[in-house]
Amino acid sequence: MALCSLEAQDTIGHTEPKVGLVLSGGGAKGFAHIGVLKVIDSLEIKIDYVAGTSMGAIIGSLYASGYSGKQLEAIFREQDFNVLINDEFSRASKSFYERENTQKYVVNLPFDNFKISLPSALSRGQNVYNLLYYLMLPVNDVRDFSQLPIPFFCMATNIETGESLLMDKGRLAEAVTASGALPSLFQPVAIDDAILIDGGVTNNFPVEELRAKGMDIIIGVDVQDALKDRESLKSAPDILMQINNFRTINAMKDKAELTDIYIKPDISDYSVISFDEGKDIIEHGEIAARTQLSELEAVKVNQPNYEGRAEVKLLDSLKVRHVKIDGNERYTRAFMIGKLKLKGDEKISYSDFKQGVNSLIATNNFDAFRYYLEPTDKEAEFDLIGNIKESETSTFLRLGIHYDRLYKSALLANLTKKKLLFSNDIASLDVILGDNPRYNFNYFIDKGFYISLGIKSRFNKFNKNVNPRLALEEDSPLLIGLNKIDAKISDFTNQVYLQTIFRKDFSLRLGFEHKRLKVTSETIIEEDEENRTVFENTDYFSVFGNLKFDNYDNFYFPKSGFYFNGTFHLYLDASGFNTDFLNFSIAKADIGHAVSVNDKLVLKTEASGGFRIGDENTSALGFALGGYGVNFINNFYSFYGYDYLALTGDSFLKATFTLDYEVYKKHHILLAANFANIEDGLFESGEFFTTSNYNGYALGYSLETFLGPLEGKYTYSPDTGNSYWFLNLGFWF
Repeated sequence: MALCSLEAQDTIGHTEPKVGLVLSGGGAKGFAHIGVLKVIDSLEIKIDYVAGTSMGAIIGSLYASGYSGKQLEAIFREQDFNVLINDEFSRASKSFYERENTQKYVVNLPFDNFKISLPSALSRGQNVYNLLYYLMLPVNDVRDFSQLPIPFFCMATNIETGESLLMDKGRLAEAVTASGALPSLFQPVAIDDAILIDGGVTNNFPVEELRAKGMDIIIGVDVQDALKDRESLKSAPDILMQINNFRTINAMKDKAELTDIYIKPDISDYSVISFDEGKDIIEHGEIAARTQLSELEAVKVNQPNYEGRAEVKLLDSLKVRHVKIDGNERYTRAFMIGKLKLKGDEKISYSDFKQGVNSLIATNNFDAFRYYLEPTDKEAEFDLIGNIKESETSTFLRLGIHYDRLYKSALLANLTKKKLLFSNDIASLDVILGDNPRYNFNYFIDKGFYISLGIKSRFNKFNKNVNPRLALEEDSPLLIGLNKIDAKISDFTNQVYLQTIFRKDFSLRLGFEHKRLKVTSETIIEEDEENRTVFENTDYFSVFGNLKFDNYDNFYFPKSGFYFNGTFHLYLDASGFNTDFLNFSIAKADIGHAVSVNDKLVLKTEASGGFRIGDENTSALGFALGGYGVNFINNFYSFYGYDYLALTGDSFLKATFTLDYEVYKKHHILLAANFANIEDGLFESGEFFTTSNYNGYALGYSLETFLGPLEGKYTYSPDTGNSYWFLNLGFWF
């Protein structure tokens, strides 16, 4: 390394040496760059040019945009890299339809032309682009990277030609996203006519290119992996990574000699995906920089005119005047504006703007959305200019698995088809095989804030000992001496509805429903029946309305948010078994609120209630409490301390309080208490707010797995002295 150049600069009193900084790629190991930058800032060393590749390009570009090492440390510590890299989007970013249909699948594979294929990468890189674009808004108007607060360039690779490209012009966030597009992890990035991937494939340490920019002194930070020995090469990915590293590691031997100060942090204990250990990796970067303290201080001696850097201020709100998006062919402008949630010339927070962008991408109809905010002549006002790439995949095969005490074992196979009949539609068919075969079909034409059309059809069935009052009228002589009946319950429901979205998180549905409900039992066998008694076998016809609000951050383990779901059914007619039908209506509502007490503890409060008005001859559509489940049908609800469908009535009130303590990441200990009143005519007595008639408690453990929650709950009720275990595995469907 040419350390003599540092001494040579002392003889030139009137000319400050040009100092360049080159940062290598290395995935999560690149956090060490931040530690080095913190030391450089503490010494007040002026950097005249920054070059980087991959993670070095990401951190280097932000430093060149005006951020200090300390600011970068704070920014990166706030990020959830699992969400960032895997392109996970918050539930708030998804439509109500998408929330219902994407929280139950383990595997999601492209299935076009009845052939299973694999995606081109694990992530589209949209979240990375969103973050970089936001952080780079202070230099949004810069198209020549030499005009940044610190001149900058990065390296990318043309995947078609294998050519190494030096990127020093264009849109900064786009260029840096391309430089960090690690093959198989991130999709390639299209810029102009080129398809680009990670620059580390061809040039992971652009020291020669930086020297060519006229730099006198070059500080180089190398965080790439070293070659592993035979004991460390145990898997195919390890071997493939070793092969990929042959060229870059060998090249680094020569490149390191071209730097004047070479900093190599000791981060061999970390991998390229050790994002959860960023704090420690940053500290190792600081330690490595301080081992070169005398050389760095020698650079500072020749920079008497250092000026401190002002802290970068980020945009917190904006107004979008016009929207211009190119690239859409199958999806309408109205669909995209509806997903972006932009309603005219109104000021919105930047977080709301980002959520709108995520809502568009979360439809999975698009591979990439590259957008730019072009400033107008008014402060904090922009025109949104975007280019969108529609996904070529329109058919998906999805799989899931589940077990619980009510439905027993179940294997889910789903076929989803987008653009089946119209540009904005989606059709989804669940076929569930196991102890209780069933299906669920959904068709939805999504118009966002405009009127959308939906069709639902489902068939559910299960066999369980239940309260006989769910099937028998109150004055039935069969109730005498009968505590439970072994009932087979099947439900075939079809709906057609219209939906509109307002105020971003509210949905309103109005529709028509047909329901065929059948309840049979072998507990009671009448003389005219061969094997069973039929309690219910009727087609019901109703109109309904549904108002829903949902901004829980997680469906199964929410840490924040509010939930409301209210439904009103007016039953107009019936045919079949129920010959004495009279009009009746059922109203019910569920409310939930989750709040984090601290980083580990969450309090979830839930309340439910419902009542029936009118015909009292229909018991099977009454309310029933008991057991534990998420996907109950009709008017059945969970209730700790009692078995499934043990408590019945035509009206009820229920409250549940749950403490969720996350002992370790994705490991939850749950403590819950629920209280309820349920009976016929509950609200007529006026005493429904008195002391609860029923109560129960639960202690459980839940583990978030890739299959879904693995849960075990012990429940007990002092009312009866009975206890029950409820076990389930997998997402609910």
